[in-house]
Amino acid sequence: MIVDAHLDIGWNAIAEGRGFLGEPARGYLVSRSSLERAGVGLIFATLYTAPGRARRSMRTRFVYETAHEANLMATAQVNYYQTCGLRLIRTRRELDAYVRGWRRGQVAALLLMEGADPIETPAQLGGWTDRGLRIVGPAWGRTRYSGGTHAPGGLTVLGIQLLKAMRRQKVILDISHMAEQAVADAFELWRGPIMSSHSNARDLVPGDRQITDATAAEIARRGGILGVSFYQHHLRIKGKATLDDVVKHARHLANAAGGPEHVGIGTDLDGGFDAKYAAMRDTRDLATLQRKLRRHFSAAQVEGIMGTNWLRFLSDSLPA
Repeated sequence: MIVDAHLDIGWNAIAEGRGFLGEPARGYLVSRSSLERAGVGLIFATLYTAPGRARRSMRTRFVYETAHEANLMATAQVNYYQTCGLRLIRTRRELDAYVRGWRRGQVAALLLMEGADPIETPAQLGGWTDRGLRIVGPAWGRTRYSGGTHAPGGLTVLGIQLLKAMRRQKVILDISHMAEQAVADAFELWRGPIMSSHSNARDLVPGDRQITDATAAEIARRGGILGVSFYQHHLRIKGKATLDDVVKHARHLANAAGGPEHVGIGTDLDGGFDAKYAAMRDTRDLATLQRKLRRHFSAAQVEGIMGTNWLRFLSDSLPA
């Protein structure tokens, strides 16, 4: 089973009009059918909402100006996942049963919130976990909770309250998109499961969207997983990205983390960009990636990177 730790399916469907069922929209890669063909059995399906300041850069009118508007937009995405019949994994027991019974052609999901503004107050988190939310990334750009990409800053007072609520609710922390100071604040405060769903090595592609080797090492020390993004601008400074770049980042993060058992994939395919910005042209190219990884890692280690590392992490991190 391949596990992909970051797909913006709800956003694609509601904001961009690219539905999950059937074949991928022209020029894009991800749909239920394309994931099934590739052997992807578990995805982290996001609840992503775009702030008003992203209207121009993302060329979308589907933006929020208030936390309540973000809440409504994320709720619509939860409803979409339910409507299209995507099975949501909520507990360790559900995960174990699903993995034991999985057959190629089945896809299930965990809900990951990318940017926490839809949570209007930390006290509201329980309502979101009741809907199936299991992973929260406090930032995208700057949010009310955290500094983020191209928006330096630490956790806010509200952000500290949110992390405390997440710990009580047994929610996993995703540091992707968090600003460096916010990550440092989280390391000081957080004692729960931690991961990076889709952030690559800053040593290879500079910029605050990537993670440092020190951050990778600390996440690994805490038992977390580092998901490699397949987005061109996360993979190389210039030029067309390929699966060789994915392998390069996987090797770098494995070295920083002390071993490949802390590396997975979080492709971010269709994350607001079309196939020309992705490191592959078809989801079935994931089989090619496995062959390329095999040149540097053992068969068991490749299996881990492609899925079992995430499954082990979830088995340790989800509520019983």
